[in-house]
Amino acid sequence: MDRTEPQEPATTADAPPPQPAPDAAPEPAEGGAPSPEPPDVSAPDDAGDGASRRGAAEGGSPSGVPSHAESAAVRGEASSSGPVGAGDAASPPESAGGDCAAVPGGRAGGRRGPWGRRVRRTVLAVVLLLLVPLLAVETALRVNYMGDPADGTYTRDRDAMWLGHAWVDGRKKDADVTALARRLKDTGIRDLYVHSGPLEHDGTLPKSAYPRARWFIDAVHRELPGVRVQAFLGDVLANGGPDGLELGRAGTRAEVVRSARQVLDTGYDGVHLDLEPLHSGDRDYLSLLDDLRAVTRDRDAQLSVAAHQIDPLPHLHSVAGLFADHPKWWSQKFFGQVARRVDQIAVMSYDTARPLESTYGGYVAQQTSLALEVTPPTTHLLMGLPFYYESNPSHWGHAETVAAAVRGARLGLSRTDPDRELFGVAPYIDFAATETNWKEYREGWLRPGAS
Repeated sequence: MDRTEPQEPATTADAPPPQPAPDAAPEPAEGGAPSPEPPDVSAPDDAGDGASRRGAAEGGSPSGVPSHAESAAVRGEASSSGPVGAGDAASPPESAGGDCAAVPGGRAGGRRGPWGRRVRRTVLAVVLLLLVPLLAVETALRVNYMGDPADGTYTRDRDAMWLGHAWVDGRKKDADVTALARRLKDTGIRDLYVHSGPLEHDGTLPKSAYPRARWFIDAVHRELPGVRVQAFLGDVLANGGPDGLELGRAGTRAEVVRSARQVLDTGYDGVHLDLEPLHSGDRDYLSLLDDLRAVTRDRDAQLSVAAHQIDPLPHLHSVAGLFADHPKWWSQKFFGQVARRVDQIAVMSYDTARPLESTYGGYVAQQTSLALEVTPPTTHLLMGLPFYYESNPSHWGHAETVAAAVRGARLGLSRTDPDRELFGVAPYIDFAATETNWKEYREGWLRPGAS
């Protein structure tokens, strides 16, 4: 459809007929009416076409537009005259088809010109170029969600959970820890990533950011024996912008390592690093992980990271990088390089922009398989669960459900490495979780018969 608003054409049906001499004013001949001459119908084709289409839309012919019969008569009279000269009326211009097109209902107009057809064809081509690949991807993800997970692909009692800052800044009390312990009892959650930052842009971490950390660590160890508490540290990366942490600076990386030592001295069981948005292939990030791993190994502590999603299509991160400063995905190769340097790697498998529950579940199944293929069996792989509800273009709450994520993770596990022991899921995040989230986690991921 032509998106240009059609303009009302100039009409000539009601204009007085011209006289034989071009300079003569229209005067009636003596004893009778003036000699008839063809009316001027030289309005442009596209104007007539616009009037015809608008008239059709409004249910009638526009005022003053000649009828089909009148147009035909005008054409006949004009064609019988000789070459245009003094005293002659100009012939009406013809449309691309050779004559003026008439439309039903007494409305006349010219045929659509080549420019209008070219625009419509271009719009159609662009729509198809965007729509066909999108439909193909969504169909493939829907197919990926089909089938049944293999028997035994339930929790390995190696799940983790992200917790908010309130647990270490003084807002939570003993009663809250008791309630948390009751909530986590009989689940597979064995690691808690409690937010204890953020890091300063220079990599330092003020101790004032986590004043009640020691209290929380001791309370968890008392109420939930065997559960580890890791310091969840993160910051926004500058990536060439004016603000943020600069991984390219050796001094900044050294401060991050010192901050890791600092939280381990406090009593944390590990360090969980979340730096975003992180470009695929960042060598400075890999260097930082090597330095952090040396520290955590010396302390017999865990090093874990929150990881970006893996390219669902080959080199998608490179293509996305042409249009955005901070592409969403990592290459599968880079994901494997990160996974080999840590004890645990948790995929942030949410905020995927998938519009349907089935396609979101198929996406998680794909992500699980891609991650399993490059994660060594000695590294603990976790798939994130959306324990929150939002509805926006990057996260449709009706589609990104815990039930779909759990089923997708089980399908990916079933197809790729069903016997993998170091595998789990990781709910994000405690303070936004709903009873429905917990119900779907228990019913979908815990072993049959679990309360």
